[in-house]
Amino acid sequence: MNGELALVLVATLPLVGALLTVLFGLRGGFIALAVAASISIALFVLILDVAQGGVIEIAVGGWEAPLGITLRADGLALAFLTMSALVMVAVILFAQGGFAPRTIAGKMVEKRASYAFWPLALLLWAALNAIFLSRDLFNIYVGLEMLTLAAMALVAIGGKAESIAAAMRCMMFALLGSLLYLLGVSLLYAAHGTLDIDQIFARTTTANADFVAAGLITAGLLLKTALFPFHAWLPPAHSNAPAPASAMLSALVPKASFYILLRFWFEAVPDLANQAVMWFLGGLGALAILFGSLMALRQMRLKLIIAYSTVAQIGYLFLVFPLAGGDYSAQPWATNAWSAASFHAISHGLAKAAMFLCAGLWIVAVGHDRLDGMKGLAQAMPMTTFAFVLAAMTLIGLPPSGGFTAKYLMLSAAFSAGDIIWVVILVAGGLLSAAYLYRPIAFVFERKALQTTVFVSHRLQAIPLILALAATLLGLASNIPFELLQIGRPFASSGEME
Repeated sequence: MNGELALVLVATLPLVGALLTVLFGLRGGFIALAVAASISIALFVLILDVAQGGVIEIAVGGWEAPLGITLRADGLALAFLTMSALVMVAVILFAQGGFAPRTIAGKMVEKRASYAFWPLALLLWAALNAIFLSRDLFNIYVGLEMLTLAAMALVAIGGKAESIAAAMRCMMFALLGSLLYLLGVSLLYAAHGTLDIDQIFARTTTANADFVAAGLITAGLLLKTALFPFHAWLPPAHSNAPAPASAMLSALVPKASFYILLRFWFEAVPDLANQAVMWFLGGLGALAILFGSLMALRQMRLKLIIAYSTVAQIGYLFLVFPLAGGDYSAQPWATNAWSAASFHAISHGLAKAAMFLCAGLWIVAVGHDRLDGMKGLAQAMPMTTFAFVLAAMTLIGLPPSGGFTAKYLMLSAAFSAGDIIWVVILVAGGLLSAAYLYRPIAFVFERKALQTTVFVSHRLQAIPLILALAATLLGLASNIPFELLQIGRPFASSGEME
């Protein structure tokens, strides 16, 4: 298998798998596992080829842009594809029990949720891979819409009133975001006759229409990323979905729209990225860190704490814009800031998926996610507790986790740029993260007579532990992903990780 074939398989296998799970519903879990294994092998081959030979590009159907669509695998795409694969494999393994058909009176019986989960999960994976590989802004829009529809359905899959209400709120924000994004894309196409990222970069004008288009596209993507103050849909959606769905929604869905923002501002229209725009995006990120952290401190439900933590953690990603965008794109520290955002996105995705799966296991054990009812759970479920603590270390930014590497690189860039405001935000955010994550850890470690709990298999408990360990390994072996991220990097600064 060569790199180009591997790229095609990574892009198409999730969609093929989704169709097969619809046709063979009772075997949906097995098909999803087979597809996950196949994608993992193809992705491994693709990573090896890109690491050895550089960026791989193919024109779909042999048609070059602007008539056709280009798929491109570079370091950034591979980093996000790998994170998605790790999370999706873990979720598919985790969901084998909860969404498998039941045998009643010797007959296989399939409920609505068990039938729908597998195609929705694979559709979500297909949308993510399409977004990460595509170089065409309209093709990315199609991926965004598929991602949104799958995500909303996964929120409501349990059929509870709270879940349906959360899905409806998610839909309203998503539709507005899609409308704004599509309007911006239409303006760009009208002005330049192309939606290929590289050809937009090579355009010869910076007319007012470009600024308006960039503003619309950015606003639409901010809504879909749930960046403060557009976050209202995220906490209820993530906290009311089933644990496997919450893991995907928190770890992966916001990353897709952030990834598009990276591609758009650093590769399509870097000439429009003045310091005012970059500082505005960074300022919203700083507010998200503070607001999300303070809200997480107030919650008494574990899943709401984790959900508001996502609001806060998304904010860190946006500090890349004032530190690596605009006039700073050619500065030596830009590489550190760029790599820090990617490290944070990946480590957050792995750790947050692990946290939601841990929460799901604790809910199975005690029947709810209220903190005051989780006292002493560390004694009954030490493996799950260890996974949660490891994930918390990543989100706080403690060594040797990938979160520590991300914070170190971001702090290094902020100090080099002389922008102390971002240093203060990063330090304050880390302290607040420690405060709100200490609360659930303190409850589960509290000494008391162990309450009656439902037994949870060690196989299930091992799944979030593996994700949390992967987030830690990202920090221990940080040079490898750092070098991979530099392949196809969209700016030419000479900075290196220290």
